[in-house]
Amino acid sequence: MNQRLAILVDGDYMKIRLTTRAKRFPKVRAFVAEWDRIYDVVKTKVPRPETLQLYRVFYYTAEPFSGSRKNPLDGQLVPFSTTDPYKRNKTLIAALKRQDDVAVREGEMQFQGWELSRGVTKRLMDGTRSASQPITAADIRPSFRQKGVDMRIGLDIATLALKRLVTDVAVVTGDLDMVPALKLARREGLRVYLDTLGAGGRVQLRIHSDQVIG
Repeated sequence: MNQRLAILVDGDYMKIRLTTRAKRFPKVRAFVAEWDRIYDVVKTKVPRPETLQLYRVFYYTAEPFSGSRKNPLDGQLVPFSTTDPYKRNKTLIAALKRQDDVAVREGEMQFQGWELSRGVTKRLMDGTRSASQPITAADIRPSFRQKGVDMRIGLDIATLALKRLVTDVAVVTGDLDMVPALKLARREGLRVYLDTLGAGGRVQLRIHSDQVIG
């Protein structure tokens, strides 16, 4: 029997790791390069590397939030569909959908409110900004949260395992919510590879994977 590999990617996690590494928003080729690397690494781990086939890359994300909200400090309406982050993410998702052997699974992006920007928080923590300095509209940023992404990853892992569609799965994540799905995959006989993109990974994720490959 040929060995088949599915690569399941927590898209937001990979995007943050690649952005941190390159100090800029990643291009599609950076994602494809990581998938190619994962395939090549797994190929060195399986008993018959010449028979390993890529089943599919599953990329999990959420469509960027396109609504409008008022900044609570100056009352200005922010139409998020006109912002650079919206346009960058929209373009990235569209490009990923055009890649061969890639399935993009989308949850929902929900607006959670407003929070201090990272820069302001850092300056407050290191003492370079006084806590008595008034907070302005420029000091806060919108907060968003993906919904339904973890569920989709878990369901796809379960389907791949229970229907014997693949022999191996590589999961790119740092989320402990993935532990039950990883445990199921191993119980059903799949070989599970964890890739944290150099972040080390939490202990429970490592325990319930067969090998950490990145």
